[in-house]
Amino acid sequence: MKDFLLLFRRDGSADTNTQMSPEQIQAMMKPWQDWMGGIAAQNKLVSPGNRLEAAGKVVKPNNVITNGPYVETKEAVGGYIIIKAASLEEAAEISKGCPILQMGGNVEVRTILPMN
Repeated sequence: MKDFLLLFRRDGSADTNTQMSPEQIQAMMKPWQDWMGGIAAQNKLVSPGNRLEAAGKVVKPNNVITNGPYVETKEAVGGYIIIKAASLEEAAEISKGCPILQMGGNVEVRTILPMN
């Protein structure tokens, strides 16, 4: 088994500052909890990951630090999880159930290589 990063991308032009009610948040989170719970039940969830805030900093060559990341393309990274799978193909199959696909987003699947 190898570790794979599932990187969730969404429409970067969408307003992420919209205030949602607790009920709306729960309704949005339920499919994610169910999907990740299914992966965990197969003992394939390595890290439940996190959502990422839109604001941040970008460090560039020559010690330049800028505000950002600013979306220069249509997509923005919204979060990630780490899973175990036998192959890249299996990891991609697991990704097919990701709720972000129902919201117009996509999942980037990458093999995590050890640093040795």
